[in-house]
Amino acid sequence: MNFIRRPQMAIVVAMLAALASSAALAATSEVQQEANRKAVLAFYEKGLNQKDADAALAYVGDRYVQHNPNAADGPEGFRKFIAFLREKFPNSHSEIKQSFVDGDYVILHVHAVREPGTRGNAIIDIFKLENGKIVEHWDVVQPIPETSANNNTMF
Repeated sequence: MNFIRRPQMAIVVAMLAALASSAALAATSEVQQEANRKAVLAFYEKGLNQKDADAALAYVGDRYVQHNPNAADGPEGFRKFIAFLREKFPNSHSEIKQSFVDGDYVILHVHAVREPGTRGNAIIDIFKLENGKIVEHWDVVQPIPETSANNNTMF
């Protein structure tokens, strides 16, 4: 019979412990990624659709870096943007068509309509989270054209 010697056993035990640890980390990562997605979806619904800046800001971290050149950094910049939407486009609505998560980043594919009955914009929003809170935002906005060179939609 072939027995595992004590030094070899220690190596096997260490390898099994490492595998178990990485499996636990992967599970935690998946749980955190889903929590990140839910936080961004709630932030978007509260802020962009309900136009409730304070409720949305509950999902924002100690800092909020804005990469959209038309919006200011921080909670006050977000409040000003939501106040602008409430005043100028009270019936605006954003429909999230798809969401993607990669670690601490959540990406949304959005159909935003500021004036009901118009085509609106196709938007890609990218959010970075730290410790489950939104700390950075980028977006790319493209108006939906009247005609298209193909029969595909933008969504």
